[in-house]
Amino acid sequence: MNPSKIMTPARGTRSVKRRPGGKTANATPSITFQNVFEKLQKSPKRQFLLLAETFQAMGDSSRVQIVWALSHGELCVGDVASLLSMSQPSVSHHLRTLRNLRLVRVRRDGRTSFYRLDDDHIERLLQEGFRHVEDLAR
Repeated sequence: MNPSKIMTPARGTRSVKRRPGGKTANATPSITFQNVFEKLQKSPKRQFLLLAETFQAMGDSSRVQIVWALSHGELCVGDVASLLSMSQPSVSHHLRTLRNLRLVRVRRDGRTSFYRLDDDHIERLLQEGFRHVEDLAR
């Protein structure tokens, strides 16, 4: 086998540039296709599915606005609807979707339902998304 070629499971061979002295030019030698391939095989497929569903839920601007509002504290459906100039049925529908994905929690007090973010991960996901969008705007 040619020493300047590396075998990979799905892609066959790929060229590797050699530096003078025979060393490879990889900036991160610990990350290889094989390492990523092995980690992918060990990862539970359900985690990928749940992550995709989370991103899909956050793909709706109304739901992002609701999550943003709830990142500031617990609110009832009517308050969210007023803040975002949306109808209560529309807000309820979006909150049901977010609740089913465990992005928000509900607390009932009599006939009133109060919603809040399920945990800090959701708020951090929102903050990272805003940082990403701010970087794109530069």
